[in-house]
Parts: sequence; structure tokens; C-alpha cells
Amino acid sequence: MPFDRGGVTVSTFKLNGAWPEDALENFSAHRAGTLDSVKDEPQIGWTTGRCLLDSNLEENNVITGSCWYLNLRKAERKIPASLLNAIIKREEIVYMRANELDFVPSKVKREIKAQAIEQYLMKMPPSIAATPMVYDPAAKLLYLGAASSKQIEDFIGFFYQTMNLEPIQITPGTLLNDEFGKLETDLPVLSLTDEDSDDMTPGRDFLTYLWYLSETGAAEITHPQYGDFEILIEGPMVFAAGDMAKGAAEITVKKGDLPQQSAEAKAALAVGKKLKKAKVTLTRGEDIWSGTFDADKFIFSSLNLPEGEELDPDSRFGERMQNIYVFNEAWTCCFKLFAENMFNNFNTTTQALKEWAQNRNSL
Repeated sequence: MPFDRGGVTVSTFKLNGAWPEDALENFSAHRAGTLDSVKDEPQIGWTTGRCLLDSNLEENNVITGSCWYLNLRKAERKIPASLLNAIIKREEIVYMRANELDFVPSKVKREIKAQAIEQYLMKMPPSIAATPMVYDPAAKLLYLGAASSKQIEDFIGFFYQTMNLEPIQITPGTLLNDEFGKLETDLPVLSLTDEDSDDMTPGRDFLTYLWYLSETGAAEITHPQYGDFEILIEGPMVFAAGDMAKGAAEITVKKGDLPQQSAEAKAALAVGKKLKKAKVTLTRGEDIWSGTFDADKFIFSSLNLPEGEELDPDSRFGERMQNIYVFNEAWTCCFKLFAENMFNNFNTTTQALKEWAQNRNSL
């Protein structure tokens, strides 16, 4: 999902080293080729952020609003499965009639398939897909427009091949290490029932805690530079169970206008399920950020940004990236508040959440 318009998917990374001075040359050395050059193997390479067919990676094409904006494009030729099967079936019928047989030997089947691919593959137009990437030099953060684990893994591998740098995703573990000098395993585990849990799900604990704050009127976060933010957690909601929780491992609650206040949501909390995915809204005055947060992946999808004021494309893009940065800073503040309470006020915090989970009203 592109970064220059609409809602965005955002996973945030830091790099394990400094951005290289020869970054442009590195990207150019691994740029995407022409579509005519795509053969039987997928072609992977960089294009500009605004156009998947533009691999002219000059500075004015890849630096927008003071940020680096590129796509990692994958192009490949494929014969649609239904077409390939039909071609193979036709050739098998021809073979059986010519040889007066009512079956096709396995070896011949493989040969027919190989010949069909060889004959028809290059007649297929290449399909293209891309993973958009933005690097913000001022923030020293890399934003990736991907939520799929496979897509992220492939991006990290090719980015390392290009830059000799490894993107490290911002997760509860990295935040705990950066902000508190602690490991993820040092964080106490939140339990919503009287049974202790050893399930390490810090993202779910965090999102459930924010939901508690949003319903108890304490969901205001203050950032030292960017001011006060209010948090709202809404549906649809996905609840997931650990080993100690009872019932179905995962349930989705989206019925009605207020699924967060439904009996199904209350029942999920009562048996120890935690919030895995929900719509999150952060507001600061008239500025609104809203998207779906996946607590396990620590990724936002369909994140809508505040309405911008800039008119020209370059300034508008820079404004959007600034809004993503401000949101990321506020979200980090939210996590720090959660972690501070888990480290310093664990008993009080968990007791408050247990009472909230057990006694909250439902529709």
C-alpha cells in the first residue's frame, strides 16, 4: 500500500548501522530491470516510490519530502492455473488418442507440463507486485508498507543485499531494550483471571491495557514535544487465548455499533482472552490517526492520517511522513506507560484490569 495517499500499512524499523553515503549507487546497482527481460524466474529490484515502472533511480526521483521513497518490485510471468491445466489436459487427450491408451504415464505427464510451460510462459504478460519503503533520515527510521511475515522477510533479505544493513523491526522487545534496558522476558505477564499465566504475549497485554485505559477515562498520553493524545479502542476486535484461557483459541467480535461493549467481548475477557487486534484511534485536537493494530505483529494497517494542508506533491508527502513519525512517537509513549506500570505497579495494575474485565457492563 503506497505511502503517498490514502490509508497506509506501516511496520517500523531501525537500522543496525548508519545510512550509507553511497545509498543511491547501491539502489541503482540493484534496480529493477525491464519487464521484457522477465523470464521464467521472478525478477526483484528497486523502482521509484511513485511508479513501479520507473527504475531511473536518480536523486530527484527517489528523495521526496526529504525522505527516501522506493518500491521493492517483484515481477514474474505466470500461466494461470486454469489455463495451464486446460493446455495439459488437451495434450494428454491427444497423446492417448495417438497411442490408443486410456491413461498417460507419469513421465509423459511431466514432459507435457514442461513443454506447455516452455511454449506459453513467454506469451504471458508479467505480473508485478511491490513493497513500498520510506526511510526518514531525520528520524533514522524505515517504514515498510507490508504486514505479511513473508513479505517482510523477503524485504529484509534484499535490503541487506543492497545496503549491507539489517532493518530491525520495532517490537515490544526492541522498545523494552531501548527505553528500559530490559529484555522482553523481563516484562511481567498480565493475567485477567485469578490463574497466573506464563504466556509471553506483550503486544496483546499492551493492547488490552490500552483498551482498559480508554474505557476507564484514563486514556490520555502526554508527549514532551508533541502534546496530549487521547486513545480510543474500537471494534471489530479479535480476542486470542493463551494456554490458560478457556474456550475457542480466537474469536472475532464485530456485531453491532459497539462490539467493544458486547456480551461476547465481556465473555472473552472473563475467560482470560486478550485483545489481539482492534481499531485504534489517537486524537490530538483536530488531528486524528486511526487504523487497525495487530498486537502480535506490532503493525498498523489502513492507518489514516490527519488531513494535510500542503498542496504540492513533495510537501504533501513530507507532511504525511511527519504525521507518521508523530504517531509513532505517541505510540511509543503509550507503550512506555504500559511497561512502566507493569514494572513498577504490577499488582495494582493487574488487579485493576481483573476487576474491569469481570465487572464491566455489556450490551
